[in-house]
Amino acid sequence: MTDKSKVSIGLLNPKSPTNVGGILRACGCFGADAVYFTGTRFARASKYQTDTKKIAQNITLNAVSNLFDVVAEKQRVVCVELVEGASPLPQFVHPEFAFYIFGPEDGTLDQDIINRADDVVYVPTKGCMNLAATVNVLLYDRLAKLSPTLEGDELIRKYRDNNNRLSL
Repeated sequence: MTDKSKVSIGLLNPKSPTNVGGILRACGCFGADAVYFTGTRFARASKYQTDTKKIAQNITLNAVSNLFDVVAEKQRVVCVELVEGASPLPQFVHPEFAFYIFGPEDGTLDQDIINRADDVVYVPTKGCMNLAATVNVLLYDRLAKLSPTLEGDELIRKYRDNNNRLSL
């Protein structure tokens, strides 16, 4: 990892290529630089990778043995998990440089990972969300709070699908 990376996603032993594909697409849409994952389940299933429609072609995707080994010096580690005492996402102030860590689809983060985090946040829902959906919500929240963005018709013209020429 380079110190140039502002926003990275860490996945603890993900199993679903559909979820990882959705996460790559979220990174492309909302401006994250890289996705790192541990474990072997995704690598075994990756031959069934989902289509990300080229939006994520410049997003780094790497297997690592330890997520903390790839955290850049400036990045704060933010775990996203339903943990007692965690900060609700609507009140959370995102750091400029962040490494967000998410647990597996069928499990939770280990206590030692939570203990090493700079922050722990949760999405206030009535139950657990899908992994890719959670990453989308978190990255959208970050974008909405931190990033100056194109707005209105300018954004729509720049990023809409080629087949979409709708207007009011």
